Amino acid sequence: MRGLNKFIIPIIILIVSLCANNIQWGGNHWKNIIQADGKGYYAHLPAVFIYKDLNFSFFDTIEKKYPNPSIYYDYRVEYNGNTANKYFAGTALMMFPFFISAHFLSPVLDLPADGYSKLYLIFISISAIFYLWLGLFYLRKFLLCYSENETLISILLVLLVFSTNLFYYTVSEPAMSHIYSFTCITAFVFYTKNYFESPDFKILLILSFLLGLIILIRPVNGLVILLAPFLAGSWLLFKTRFTDLMKRPDRLALSLIIAFLIVGIQFLIYKIQTGDFFIDAYGEEKFNWLMPHPFCFLFSYKKGLFVYTPILFLSLGGLFSLFKKDRFKFFSMSLFLCVLVYVLSAWWNWWYGGSFGTRVILEYYSIAALLLLF
Repeated sequence: MRGLNKFIIPIIILIVSLCANNIQWGGNHWKNIIQADGKGYYAHLPAVFIYKDLNFSFFDTIEKKYPNPSIYYDYRVEYNGNTANKYFAGTALMMFPFFISAHFLSPVLDLPADGYSKLYLIFISISAIFYLWLGLFYLRKFLLCYSENETLISILLVLLVFSTNLFYYTVSEPAMSHIYSFTCITAFVFYTKNYFESPDFKILLILSFLLGLIILIRPVNGLVILLAPFLAGSWLLFKTRFTDLMKRPDRLALSLIIAFLIVGIQFLIYKIQTGDFFIDAYGEEKFNWLMPHPFCFLFSYKKGLFVYTPILFLSLGGLFSLFKKDRFKFFSMSLFLCVLVYVLSAWWNWWYGGSFGTRVILEYYSIAALLLLF
């Protein structure tokens, strides 16, 4: 097994790629690659780079050109007489290198350069596989910060991909935001851990960029900053690093500017679409802060986290290990998990619609892997 450790991620990616090829790339199956919310995330790219139309008037034409009634979904919303995209632009930003590659290659292969022909969608599938690889790369580095047992870490990587819905959202719904959030959050916790150990300015800039991207993909995932005390390892070190940063307003200001510029992409899009820098694109879909459903979120047959992904229930055993070894880490991790479950279960649609298990926890699987390691 030791000899396989350095190849475990390539092996995982090879298996996932073969499955994606078998399930999604052949015949007419490629037409199913972008569906549901993924249509809205992806639509920013053809809107900006092909149709020059952030009001998405090309939607109806594309739906008629590539008809698939089983996955029809209109991501557009009306706001003050204007049309906007309901979904945030961060996922599209991460897809961009793959989209633009398909855009240049499609004419070469005599395929329509319309943003929705076969090569575009296959490249979005490849995009998700690439970010799975990158997420696993950072997850391995993150876990090595806590253990030198590479064989155990390799086993955990395999378990995380094939005993959770991480595999499904890489292969079957690669245009959804979750795999991209998983990668960014995993990289964020790794660099945060490193920053507390060695407060290098370059790491701080990377963290600012990642935090901005995390919020641009899915704003609620900004909650990841609440993990900072746990990643510091002690209240004293957390307070010391925070105080040191406050003493360098130039570094703090530049970091905030970088994060704001990334998040500001969404404000700019809203301004072009509606004339306002901020809109409530979700309308009546809101958080019910006084009526969360934490028990249902965790245990219900209707997408309950522990029912459909039981290995995450086993990961809670890591909290008992933390309680015995380090009370500060136990309480800081427990507080984060409680806040996370409270916020996510307070969404009006706490089961998050059509999904494979509780999809909104997927982005935090690096934490589940760490608890399993403990």
